[in-house]
This record gives sequence, C-alpha cells and structure tokens, in this order.
Amino acid sequence: MAGVHLVVRSTRVVTPEGTRAASIAVRGEEIAAVLPYDAEIPAGARLEDFGDDVVLPGLVDTHVHVNDPGRTEWEGFWTATRAAAAGGITTLVDMPLNSLPPTTTVDHLRIKQRTAEPKVHVDTGFWGGAIPENTADLRPLHDAGVFGFKCFLSPSGVEEFPELDQKQLARSLAVIAGFGGLLIVHAEDPHHLAAAPQCSGPAYAGFLASRPRDAENTAIGLLIEQARRLDARVHVLHLSSGDALPLIAKAKADGVRITVESCPHFLSLTAEEVPDGATEFKCCPPIREAANQDVLWQGLADGTIDCVVSDHSPCTTDLKTPDFGSAWGGISSLQLGLPAIWTEARRRGHSLEDVARWMSSAPARLAGLDRKGAIEPGRDADFAVIAPDETFTVDPAELHHRNQVTAYAGKTLHGVVRSTWLRGARIVENGTLAEPSGRLIERST
Repeated sequence: MAGVHLVVRSTRVVTPEGTRAASIAVRGEEIAAVLPYDAEIPAGARLEDFGDDVVLPGLVDTHVHVNDPGRTEWEGFWTATRAAAAGGITTLVDMPLNSLPPTTTVDHLRIKQRTAEPKVHVDTGFWGGAIPENTADLRPLHDAGVFGFKCFLSPSGVEEFPELDQKQLARSLAVIAGFGGLLIVHAEDPHHLAAAPQCSGPAYAGFLASRPRDAENTAIGLLIEQARRLDARVHVLHLSSGDALPLIAKAKADGVRITVESCPHFLSLTAEEVPDGATEFKCCPPIREAANQDVLWQGLADGTIDCVVSDHSPCTTDLKTPDFGSAWGGISSLQLGLPAIWTEARRRGHSLEDVARWMSSAPARLAGLDRKGAIEPGRDADFAVIAPDETFTVDPAELHHRNQVTAYAGKTLHGVVRSTWLRGARIVENGTLAEPSGRLIERST
C-alpha cells in the first residue's frame, strides 16, 4: 500500500465481481487495490467514506455532439463536459459532425483538439468522420488517435457531412477494415425515408410515420452484409427499432463483428407521451411506442444491445420550433442519462450492476479504453457516487448544458449524483463543479 493517498469506502461498491462493501485504495491517478470494507487505512491516506451511497465506475459516453468549434452557441466543450461530470460521466467521445469544421481530416482534428484542451472537465476523445470524399484521410485520422469513424447512410442534416451510399460505404469500410478500425453507423435507409409520408406540423404521429422502423431494419441488414463480406468491425448507433434485434442477434451468433447501442430516450420515453408541438422530443431515429420500448429492454437484458449512451445532440432554443417537420432533431440529456436509465431499470427489475455494464464497461470496451469502465486495480480512479433511492424533479434551469432544453423537464427520476471523481480527484460535489481537469485522450490500440 505504499504511495496510497486516498481510500474511498462504501457499503455498496459496484465491481466486475458484483456489488459489495469495499474500500478502494487510490495511488496517484489509478486504483491500487479493492480491499475489504474494514481494511486498515494506510498511513497518510485520506479516507472518504460514502456510507450506503453506491460507488459506480465513472460512466463512459461514446456518443456526444459537442458542436465546438463552429456551432458553439449550440453547445461547447466547457458546458458539455460540465453536464457530463454532473451526471457521473468521467469520459466522453465527441462526434465528428455539427462542429465546423467536421472531424474529417487530421487538420480538422487538430483544430478541435486545440479548442477542447483548456475547457474539458472530463477526459475527452474524438471520433473521425467517414464521408464520400475523404477515403484517403481515414488512415491518417486513425494514426492520429481517433477512436473510429462515424458515417450516415441517410442525410445527416448538415451539408458539410454528407451520407455514404452503398458503394461509398463498401469503399470506406474496406479501407477501415484494412487497418483494423471501427465504423460506427447512423443506420436509416434513405429510400425508405423518401417513400414514407413527409412530416409537417405539430403532431408527433406525423413525425413518427416519417421515420419508419423499416428504414432502420433495412439499413442494418445491409450493414451486416457488408461487415460479413469484409470481416469488418461495425457498430450500430442509437438503435430505436426493436424489430431489428433478431437480425442483429443472428449476425452476432454467426460471428459478424457487430455491436449495438441504444439511448436513454428510447428506453425511458415513449411516443404516446409526446405532446403536440413538443419538439424537444424530436430525434432521428425517433422515440417509438411503449411496446417497442419493451422489446428494446429485452434486447438489453439478453445482450443483443451492448451499451447505452446519450446521443446528446443539442441546439439553440429557437431551432426547436413547434413544427416536427422543421425543428432540429436531437435530445439533450447528457446530465440525465444515469438517473433516466436507473429509474426505468429499477422498475423493470434490473440492478445497478447492469447499469454499470451498459453505461461504463461496455462503452469503454467499444472504444478500447482499457483504463476506464471498471473498479479494479490498474484502472483510472474514476467514480460516480450516487444515492440510488433518492429522487429529484428535472428543472431545466439546473442543467449545465448550454441551452436548457430537455425532453425530461418536469420528470421525477431516481438516482442523485452525490459526487464524481476523475483519476482520483473529486470534480463534482453536490452539484458544485471544480475547475476543468479533464485530458484529451487517444485510441491506445
């Protein structure tokens, strides 16, 4: 125990072996040991005893649109990472679009890194982008440390990040597979979207009809076939269609290298509860019906869905017009993902161990973050301390992301984040944030 300067103690520590009373010894920035609860405190070490509050591994959110630089009025590294820290997230990976420039070249990556470095409250990495004209930039971006590559199979909503057609997808995926990279995919088929009823007006039913499940199902099926043919590693972003789960499960059973995420809004909000004109609920693919949500939860329970991440996609308030056809699509939820998922998970009989697996260890594994995602020796001393039985009502004015628009306004949620710890240092305590101490991180393998 030489060099241990901090011991974190709780009657409920979530470890890979289960939840137990334990003391976590911290040396420098990493976990030195997970000890019995009543272990002797090393000489000179400070004890932080959290009683019956639960100590989780710090959450890892691999799907965040920070939009900085270029659309910083929508969000920014300072505000996004504050919201992340307040929500128990200690690591995030930024999406390559909605910023200007998008992260589609190494030069653009360096611009984003320089923008982020002085502002981040949590450890922050970056996805690269795969667009039709940047095939030659994919390997240089990989070598520069991006965690993988994001593409769209239907229009992204911003002209500087166009979608890939099936030939372009095959070409990009072949290049990425050639150097062992990862392609993460917004999977909606443009032909199904074009054939669907077009949406306008305040009724959510019209918007839901404009983004049918078949668009997701078809796009995922085509992606699976490309991944199978090339033996490529692919990841399906923000799954909302439960109908696609049997297809995905079969692909996994066949050895296709595919992983899947869903998001708190698909797992805790339903189409039936969306009021007319409430475009804070608009996202693509859309929040679907309660029966579909039940199927998604089954997919989480059986492992077909690997992880849960936010897809935090904010915008300025004026872009959330009451018309579902013209309003910007995106859910702002970075600070609320943990309580939103825990509220629904506990109702369905799941444990905080499940939540830690879905929201910490699995996304860390997706991105290859071998120092994150678990409370065990050798990992970074990243913790989220929560009171799981306490409730709070969501007040948008108390959220830290830049524009306080959220689909969770007025909802009562279980799970109050008491404190957040990054590499052995407390960065949030009872809602009060320290100065930024996050670092920029790169793919390590």
